[in-house]
Amino acid sequence: MNMTSPILQSYVLGGWYTSSTGLTVIPSALDGADVARISSAGIDFAAAAAYARQTGGPALRALTFHERAKILRGLADAIVARKEELYALSAHTGATRTDSWIDIEGGAATLFTYASKGRRELPNDRVLVDGGVEALSKRGSFVGQHLYTSLQGVAVHINAFNFPAWGMLEKLGPTLLAGVPAVVKPATASAYVTEHCVRIMIESGLLPEGALQLIAGSTGNLLDHLSGQDVVSFTGSAATAQKLQNHPVMARESVRFVAERDSLNATVLGPDATPETAEFDLFVKEIVREMTVKAGQKCTATRRAFVPVAKMDAVEAALRARLEKVVVGNPAQEGVTMGALISASQLRDVRETISKLAQDATIVFGDPNTPPSGTDPNGAFITPVLLRCDTPWAAPNVHEMEAFGPVSTLMPYTDLVDAIALCNRGAGSLVMSLFTYDPEVAVAVVEGAASFHGRVLISDRDCARESTGHGSPLPALVHGGPGRAGGGEEMGGIRGVKHYMQRTALQGSPRMLSAVTRRWIAGAPEVENEIHPFRQSFNELRQGKTFTSPLRVITLDDIEHFAHFTGDTFYAHMDEEAAAANPFFPGRVAHGYLILSFAAGLFVDPAPGPVLANYGLENLRFLKPVSPGDAIKVRLTAKAKNQRNAEYGEVTWDALVSNQDGDTVASYELLTMNAL
Repeated sequence: MNMTSPILQSYVLGGWYTSSTGLTVIPSALDGADVARISSAGIDFAAAAAYARQTGGPALRALTFHERAKILRGLADAIVARKEELYALSAHTGATRTDSWIDIEGGAATLFTYASKGRRELPNDRVLVDGGVEALSKRGSFVGQHLYTSLQGVAVHINAFNFPAWGMLEKLGPTLLAGVPAVVKPATASAYVTEHCVRIMIESGLLPEGALQLIAGSTGNLLDHLSGQDVVSFTGSAATAQKLQNHPVMARESVRFVAERDSLNATVLGPDATPETAEFDLFVKEIVREMTVKAGQKCTATRRAFVPVAKMDAVEAALRARLEKVVVGNPAQEGVTMGALISASQLRDVRETISKLAQDATIVFGDPNTPPSGTDPNGAFITPVLLRCDTPWAAPNVHEMEAFGPVSTLMPYTDLVDAIALCNRGAGSLVMSLFTYDPEVAVAVVEGAASFHGRVLISDRDCARESTGHGSPLPALVHGGPGRAGGGEEMGGIRGVKHYMQRTALQGSPRMLSAVTRRWIAGAPEVENEIHPFRQSFNELRQGKTFTSPLRVITLDDIEHFAHFTGDTFYAHMDEEAAAANPFFPGRVAHGYLILSFAAGLFVDPAPGPVLANYGLENLRFLKPVSPGDAIKVRLTAKAKNQRNAEYGEVTWDALVSNQDGDTVASYELLTMNAL
């Protein structure tokens, strides 16, 4: 052990902690030299969990979604500002500059995305309404509403070695946005990158006390102190996932468990793709990219490649030609396109798995047991390895074993049904991809295989230029998969935030549920007075403020003028006989948009005032036709408020248009921007 290598620190109970016993050396992937030492000996894990719940949780829950989003953006800015420090450390993991860019700047981009989504898609509030109001009684005095609130526990994030920055940040973004504190446990092999990334975030001064803790080393007895308000989010092997799931406290307390584990991801070359097509070239290029980025150490990397049996030789030749151009070595050397595996132990594991795969397949490119030319013998370098298996249904190993490195197996299929069945034989994966220009092929594959895969990429010449590729999880899309892949989901936009919140069904009167949800519900008290609601500023306006217009008669001249003025001369408005033959209409009727236009004229206050803009309407429904001679009126009620910035806020209005008999003609939600 090199006693001069730094000891990684944990960040617990509001300060940095250095263990002095039980230290483990972390070697460089490039030459085996000591990079750091690590241990969590001496940490009081019960106190760390309690600190998160009692200090971090209340501090985060006191903030609105928008305030938490602002923190995420600040953290991303801090990481980007000091990214070169992380790049320097990441080189020891064997990553090239491109590999590290995915990890470091890709991780920051995930925080930026969640910051943006938090501001755009979530209210400036601490609770999140889910769905519409459910009517539970005839008279409307008893209703239901689903609501999300922040869990009052701690999120334990146990991460893998391959993405020490992104792997932490893609979990952390949704967690903090949900208002839940996190305890992060990075994989030992690359923990020095994670530790420095946490240091950057802590030194930004943006995080509330207790919102983030780091365990450098073992989690000790942390799981013994979890409860039903806590979440464990894990990325790693199936064996470790099962061990965590079987922990007695996890089972007894029903601790939420999100797992992303082993995944034998597949890719399919469509039967329409020939060597002359763009899809053929894209398929070959993507396989090689997935084999070599991060030296194949990606949970989303392509492990099984299926092609029409008649195209096996052509695909193999194309793959070999492209793989021959890959240069393996120290990423600091010019021209190197693939770095090393994370460690010597990982190299041994990959070699052992390749030897088992070779029982079912033939190595057609690469030599897993001979270090690539010019590489350090103490480093964890290996060539890309392509295997070929011509009897995939008689090859159990290729569908059950994952070599977590630059390894992929090429296999044939007889027809599309066979290809789908082979993809699904992996028993669940994070992602599969299909390269085709035939929509019918895409339909068949999605309908037959999507339930086995968390994400499906359909790649063709139209999207290739902008596609992020097979192996790139995106914050807006779900990352996770069924079966062997763990059955969990991460990210997926706001879906990922909800994993750290509790959905509760509320029941009560409209008045009570309006108060709890901060959204006016039909049946709750309305406030009508002489002041038009458009004359009140955002801060003055209260939910339930209502304006009811006088009636306005719609004449046949109105309908005909609107038709000629707009060009909408649809027969229902202009032809009495044809309209009467339509089972939906009693005869000629007013245009739906004429009703909306007249409704706006009935409720608008024309003078300059707090209302800055009408920028949309939602959930529009036309419920009853309006005939010439009918009259309409509008009831406009302030339903919800959402402050957007220091100058203006968004107001949602419940608009109900009714006729002279009190029947509802149309309903919708009007959106306005109002000055504070």
